Amino acid sequence: MIIKEIQTKEYLTKSNLPASDYVINPYVGCPHGCKYCYASFMKRFTNHTEDWGDFIDIKRTEKKINLNKISKKTVFLSSVTDCYNPLEEKYKITRNILKQLINSDCYLSISTKSNLILRDIDLLKQIKNVVVSISINTLDENFRKDMDNASTIEERLNTLKELHNNGIHTVLFMSPIFPFITEWKKIIEKSKDYIDEYWFENLNLRGQYKSYIMKYIKENHKEYYNDYVTIYLKNNKEYWNKLANEINNYCEDNNINYINYFYHEELVRKKKEAKK
Repeated sequence: MIIKEIQTKEYLTKSNLPASDYVINPYVGCPHGCKYCYASFMKRFTNHTEDWGDFIDIKRTEKKINLNKISKKTVFLSSVTDCYNPLEEKYKITRNILKQLINSDCYLSISTKSNLILRDIDLLKQIKNVVVSISINTLDENFRKDMDNASTIEERLNTLKELHNNGIHTVLFMSPIFPFITEWKKIIEKSKDYIDEYWFENLNLRGQYKSYIMKYIKENHKEYYNDYVTIYLKNNKEYWNKLANEINNYCEDNNINYINYFYHEELVRKKKEAKK
């Protein structure tokens, strides 16, 4: 792991994400090294030649977060890194950011794959409007190990339970959903007693990792390979349209709070158009 400390102008950045006004990314890169991570595109802008997951920049700044700027705004922590990656245990950049946000009236959303967030329950309980989402897309620990270096599935579920028991709004972010592999109903059944809300996002394949994932499916789940060709090489939307309807109907029939982000790119486009 190549670790470097860098200076940045400030942590707060305007966001094009459909559900966020601002984002905060305390790090560049991520040791979790998710094989499907869209954020790997960041290498184009940061001059990193290392493989995704093999480098991390620790961002430093003296500038405090402008609480007036984010008043009543939505803030996402983080969009292109995991703010609770293993280096956070030493550097505490995220913890120091949370300390600044205690007196904010922003709507803070934190996303992670790490149980390290439990370290900061004391701060999270002091923030007025906070939602914590933890990504889980499988109950198969072997598949999880193939895809990322983050906390185990059991650790993530226990983290959600602990956050919920401490009065923090918990979201199980089922992302990314792998066609025919992610058993979304089983994940809901296992976790529903301590989840306030579910978010769903489908697997998008683009850039360098598209060929990797297709190769992985061919070698490890060859029974689904032709379906992946149809979905990702022939751009057939039928599977996702059907699955989106199934998820929506299931959640509504079972009174489950949820948000479906299957059409993320369309939501981003609409947000950009609304600004014009």
